[in-house]
Amino acid sequence: MKPEFTKKLSKEQYKVLAEGATEVPGTGKLLHNKKDGTYHCAACGNLLFKSGTKYDSGSGWPSFYDAEKGSVIHEKDLTLGIPRIEIKCAKCRGHLGHVFEDGPKPTGKRYCVNSLSLDFKGLKVL
Repeated sequence: MKPEFTKKLSKEQYKVLAEGATEVPGTGKLLHNKKDGTYHCAACGNLLFKSGTKYDSGSGWPSFYDAEKGSVIHEKDLTLGIPRIEIKCAKCRGHLGHVFEDGPKPTGKRYCVNSLSLDFKGLKVL
């Protein structure tokens, strides 16, 4: 991750985005957010998810069944001794979370994302 992206991050955000840490489940500020809008990478501002794809997975982290096309990259992760797929921001390579194959239709995916790696931008009401 480029230093210019990390300058605005809190210590906790840096641990997640730059070092691959995971926030404690159930503690994220965006876990229960139900507002309409978009979710962006907290480090670089890249658009990652739209609110219409967010759902309550019961996992303790914000979950989405789809990401914006080209917004995330997938990498093998064996850190826990079991194969998982890590997701990173395609623009700055910041750690977002993991994707699993147990999500709802239409994709069957569960993008399980740390709130600390996200910025939410609500839709403006005219």
